[in-house]
Amino acid sequence: MTDLPPDLPGYGALRPYRPAGVTRGPRMTKLLADLDAAISACDLRDGATVSFHHHLRNGDAVLNMVMAALARRGLKDLHVAASSLFPVHAPLVEHIRNGTVSRISAAFISGPVGEAISTGVLPLPAVLMTHGGRARALDAGDIVIDAAFVAAPVADEMGNVSGSMGATACGTLGYPMTDVAVARRTVAITDTLVPYPAPAIDIPQGQVDHVVQVPRIGDPSGIASGTTRPAEDPVSLAIADSAARTIAASGLLNDGFSFQTGAGGASLATAAAVGRQMASAGVTGSFCSGGITGFHVEMLRAGLFRGLLDVQCFDLEAVRSYRDDPRHQAMSAATYAAPHIGGAVVDRVDAVVLGAAEVDLEFNVNVTTRAGGVLIGGSGGHADTAAGAQLSIVTTRLTAAGFAKIVPQVGTLTTPGPTIDVVVTEAGLAVNPARTELAERLHSAGLRLRPIEDLAREAATAARQPVPPRAGGRVVAISEYRDGSVTDLVRQIGTD
Repeated sequence: MTDLPPDLPGYGALRPYRPAGVTRGPRMTKLLADLDAAISACDLRDGATVSFHHHLRNGDAVLNMVMAALARRGLKDLHVAASSLFPVHAPLVEHIRNGTVSRISAAFISGPVGEAISTGVLPLPAVLMTHGGRARALDAGDIVIDAAFVAAPVADEMGNVSGSMGATACGTLGYPMTDVAVARRTVAITDTLVPYPAPAIDIPQGQVDHVVQVPRIGDPSGIASGTTRPAEDPVSLAIADSAARTIAASGLLNDGFSFQTGAGGASLATAAAVGRQMASAGVTGSFCSGGITGFHVEMLRAGLFRGLLDVQCFDLEAVRSYRDDPRHQAMSAATYAAPHIGGAVVDRVDAVVLGAAEVDLEFNVNVTTRAGGVLIGGSGGHADTAAGAQLSIVTTRLTAAGFAKIVPQVGTLTTPGPTIDVVVTEAGLAVNPARTELAERLHSAGLRLRPIEDLAREAATAARQPVPPRAGGRVVAISEYRDGSVTDLVRQIGTD
């Protein structure tokens, strides 16, 4: 070896290579014997933060299996930082009651866990984030994950994970992609262990610390929870037609048009109507984004859009499309909706069609609680897409279950009114007063425009209970906006 000087200008001190003996033993593996071994390897203590993800939606079994193992360890005061919680996660309620869990944060909470939080079971207020806000909080260190447990449809012994293969294939892994980048430890839990290297890698081995094989990570039939086909009833079709005409009249429906809808029947009926307009006008869109359904896949195959940007598959047809079609691409939750990365996908969306539990006179939207105050969801990507899109449309009926849906003031403010442009109902459209040019375009196109106050009066007249009941107990949940500011507080029910 050439004699080395002690240092070089512009490089600094030089550390000479020193030959050492080479010992070649068995190849490294990250595979552990069982879930208990993984928990030990993560060195979890009381008060730790553990994260979970909802790519298997209401078919997920990983959260319940991990929480049961943590409870057997006697751990207390854990923070469950889930991307979303569904009815299948009902066993979490008992872990709250016995002190295993004292904190929950999520972008969406439904089913028994939401009902239990509403009654005050959780000792500390749950924190409800947007999908983009959760990604921002993780990157900023506002949430520090001690261990991320990832449901892995396929994995190899070094931790390469695929969502598109295996018996429990779920498609894209957009939510865990964000967590594994910052978690102190990541555990891939799989029911399909394959030889190294795994095919179609979504999460690479460098972001996974441990691998555990279990009999079953969940039921993929639970992915398609909720409506994933267009509605066909006359009222929904009329609302969808008005929303599609709104998009056409806005001037946005040109080549390169980008679009997002929810997975509800009315939203997909709107997408179908927009698709017919695009086909008639010869318009080819750039992309559909968000959670993707088989209906969006049909639009891609029909040539209406050039690509799909998918944070989470909503049904098994979307799972198959992601596996087979390179135009159907995955994106992380941060890429999808985070406000801090200098341009998320939501900022490239031309028009988004959203639902609502309630809308008020200031165009504020509630998708967090139902009348009476019970927790039924949360923002998810609602507030993110409303803020980013060029045109944000909310479709809703005037009433549901006997309650008015256009109200003087929403029970919980999820998505701020300044980010909502149009509210479409069966009785006409209300345009945000700040969008005067849009109102003129829609009026010129022959759409029926009405002040939102008129829609509220009509909703109150049609409702069995014009003024929805509101909860008034202690604070049980905090609704955060995508930047971490607080939009509202959710209060305990049953205290009046």
